[in-house]
Amino acid sequence: MAVEKNTFIEIEYTGKTEDGEIFDSTRKDDEKIMGVKEGTFKPLKLAVGNEMIVKGLDEDFIGKEIGKDYSVKVSPEKAFGKRDPKLVQMVSMSNFNEQKVVPQKGMQFSFDGKLAKIVSVSGGRVLVDFNHSLAGKNLIYSYKILRKVEDKKEQLDSLQEFFFRQKFDSEINGNTAKIKIEKKFLPIFELMKQRFEEIISLKIEFETVSDKK
Repeated sequence: MAVEKNTFIEIEYTGKTEDGEIFDSTRKDDEKIMGVKEGTFKPLKLAVGNEMIVKGLDEDFIGKEIGKDYSVKVSPEKAFGKRDPKLVQMVSMSNFNEQKVVPQKGMQFSFDGKLAKIVSVSGGRVLVDFNHSLAGKNLIYSYKILRKVEDKKEQLDSLQEFFFRQKFDSEINGNTAKIKIEKKFLPIFELMKQRFEEIISLKIEFETVSDKK
């Protein structure tokens, strides 16, 4: 059966720029190429059509079959956007001095929560590019859908790991899923509750437990 919107799938993929540089992967074969520790990469679980991966790749999953190899070229508009000249800005050297950072060309850093790259350093001014490093580029994704994730508990766990980078205790009874969370996380989960219910087609309830010290 072909993949449809909201189908939970487990995939492996490699993302490359048009010149062949790998910028993202879930395949163990790419670990050495990217210089990461062995065992770092693992297949990704996601719900199709819910923006859990770049739009162009997400759209390409629709209608595909399990176990087959596919490749798709994704335009900037459906990946990391076009380059915006307005996001290349001069920043005063004093901003770096306050953080005790010596700016150098090519350096990447977080500036007000945004990842930026230093283009040049001249006198008391630093030219900074706030565009995503892949903005304006066509991207090539090769991928394989390994399987459909049918188990509701596994689906719920995969959503938690994707959105919160951790998995909380949970149980499913009928059409209701109960997640046990620390009180401090409740406001965040409440914001995500409707999104979870739409994706997984279950009613979500929360059981609060004492915050860990």
